[in-house]
Amino acid sequence: MKRSAQLVAVLLAVWTLGCDGGRPADEPAEGAEPPNIVLVMTDDQGYGDFGFTGNPVVRTPHLDALAAQSAQVERFYVSPVCTPTRASLMTGRYNYRTRAIDTYIGRAMMEPEEVTVAEMLRDEGYATGIFGKWHLGDAHPMRAMDQGFEESLVHRGGGIGQPSDPPGGEGKYTDAVLFRNGQREETTGYCTDVYFDAAFEFMEQAAGEGRPFFAYVPTNAPHGPFHDVPEDWLEHYRQADLSAALPDPDQASEQILDRLARSYAMISNIDDNVGRLMARLDELGLAENTLVVFLVDNGPDRDRYNAGLRGRKGSVFEGGIRSPLLARWPARLPAGGEAVDRIAAHIDITPTLLDAAGVEPPGGLHLDGRSLLGLLAGKGNVAAWPDRTLYFQFHRGDEPTAFRSFAAVGQRYKLVHPSPRGEGDWNGELNLELYDLESDRAETRNLIDEAPEIAAGMSDDYLEWFENVSSTRPDNYAPPRIVVGTDQEPVTVLTRQDWRRITDDQGWRPTSRGRWLLSAREEGTFDVEVRLVAGSAGPVLLEVGDGTHRRELAPEQGNVTFQGVAVPAGDFALSAAAGEGDDRRGAHQVVLRRR
Repeated sequence: MKRSAQLVAVLLAVWTLGCDGGRPADEPAEGAEPPNIVLVMTDDQGYGDFGFTGNPVVRTPHLDALAAQSAQVERFYVSPVCTPTRASLMTGRYNYRTRAIDTYIGRAMMEPEEVTVAEMLRDEGYATGIFGKWHLGDAHPMRAMDQGFEESLVHRGGGIGQPSDPPGGEGKYTDAVLFRNGQREETTGYCTDVYFDAAFEFMEQAAGEGRPFFAYVPTNAPHGPFHDVPEDWLEHYRQADLSAALPDPDQASEQILDRLARSYAMISNIDDNVGRLMARLDELGLAENTLVVFLVDNGPDRDRYNAGLRGRKGSVFEGGIRSPLLARWPARLPAGGEAVDRIAAHIDITPTLLDAAGVEPPGGLHLDGRSLLGLLAGKGNVAAWPDRTLYFQFHRGDEPTAFRSFAAVGQRYKLVHPSPRGEGDWNGELNLELYDLESDRAETRNLIDEAPEIAAGMSDDYLEWFENVSSTRPDNYAPPRIVVGTDQEPVTVLTRQDWRRITDDQGWRPTSRGRWLLSAREEGTFDVEVRLVAGSAGPVLLEVGDGTHRRELAPEQGNVTFQGVAVPAGDFALSAAAGEGDDRRGAHQVVLRRR
C-alpha cells in the first residue's frame, strides 16, 4: 500500500465521524469463495431515467429486471457532479479529503496517496480492471493503472469530446480512440459496447486463472456530446412521444426533443449492455457468486423526468444527488424485497465491497463510509444502525467555501444552501433551507422558520464536518503534481484538463492560457511537442521552470517541437503559448518525451 509516514500520521489523527461499520450479521461460511464484483456507474443518467423509477418513456427492461433481482437502498446519494462522486466511490472517503474537488482545470486530480478499493482488492488476490471513464487524473501517478487497476481501457479527461481527446479521436463515440494500460488504442464500435466487451474479456481471463475479479465499468454515456449515439435507438425515440418525460410538454421545442431522444438512445444502449452482462455471467457460470452493483454519478444533465425530485446535475437538491443503488448477489442478498430505508451514499461503496470480499482496510486508514452489506442482506439490525448525516457540496473554485452550495442530509431532515455554484457568482449571503424528506421528498415546503433549532444544529454539524475534511492534508486543497520522466510513463501528455488557469476565464477557450504543475525525480532532457489550438500564430514560447524557449511558427503549422529541453529535478511549472500580447493562445496539449 502506498502510505507515506506523513499520510499515516494525518489519517490516524482524522476525526472518525461515526463511520465504523463493523461486520454484517450474515457472515459467510468459513472457507466460502470470495465473490466476483462488477461495479457499473453511468454518467449523467438521473434517478428518473429508468422504467423501475417510473419513467413513462425510456426503455430499460434489463435494468428493470436487475432492480427486481437486487437488494436496493431507497435513499442513496452521490455528489452533484462526476469527479467528486468518483473519488468518494473509489476511496470510501469524502472527496474533499482527496483533492478531487471539481471536474476540470487541475481540480479533478486525486491525491495519489489515497488508497483505492482497487488497490485493496488487488493486494488480496483480486484481478482488477476498469473500462470507461476514470476522471481522476490522466498522467502519472494519478492514472487508474497507477491506482490499483491491473487492466485499464479508458478515455482521458471528463469525457470524449473534451480538450483531453487524442489527435484523431476528437469527439468519437463510435470507433473511439482509447487508452489500454496507457497505450493508445483504436477501437471499433460504439464506446459503451466496447467497454462492456473489454470487461467480458477481462472477466473470462480472470475466471480462467482462478482469480476473483473486480470489474469497474463507468460509462461516459449518456454524457454529451450528443452527435454520435446508437442509431437504432435514436430512431425509436424519434418516433416516440417524448412529451410525458418533460417538465413542461407545452414548451417542448424540436431541439429539446432531439436532445432528449439522443440521451435516451444512449441510456437504452446501456441497458442492452447490462442485459449482455447478466447473460455473460450466466454463460460463464459466475452469476450466483458475483456481486453486481449499479448506480449513477449525479443527476441528469437537463431537466427531464426525474421521479418528482427537484433539481438536476450540479444541484444539491434531491434531483442532483439521488441515485438508485442496486446490488445483486444471489448467493448472499435477497431479491426484490423491501428497499433499505436507511440513508446511504457513495462513501459506503468501498467499505461494502471490502466487506463482501472479506478484506480488511489497512490499519490507520480512515473511511468515512460504512458497510451496507448487513442491511442489504436483510439481516442487519436497522434499529441499531446509528442515525447519521451525510454531506454533499460542489461549486467551482480552487478551494471549497464553507456553506456554499452544500446539503446536509439526515434520515429525516435536510439542510440545504442552493447558492450559485459558478466562480464569483455568490455574494456570501446565507439563505438556508430546511426540508422534511419523510413528508416532502420534492422539497417544496421550506421549514427554516418553523424549526430553527433543527437547522441550527445541522448547520453547526456541517461546519464541524467542513473544517474536518478541509484539514485532512497539511497543504489543504493544493493539487497533486504530475510526475514526468518516470519509467512508468516516459511520455507524458499534458492537456487543458489538468492545467491551472493563467487567464481569468473558464480555461478551455481558444484564448485561454494555463500552466501545469509538474515534478521530476531527477534532472532530465526531454523533447517537448507543443500542440496548438486553431488560429494560433507565432512565436511559440515554452517556459519550463526558470528556462524559456522560443520558436517561430510557419503559416498553417499546427505544432512545434523543442528538442533537448532541460527539465530540473523537483517541483516546477510548465506553460506554452503562441502569439504575443493579448492575442496569445495557450497550447492545446503538450507532450514531454524523455530522452
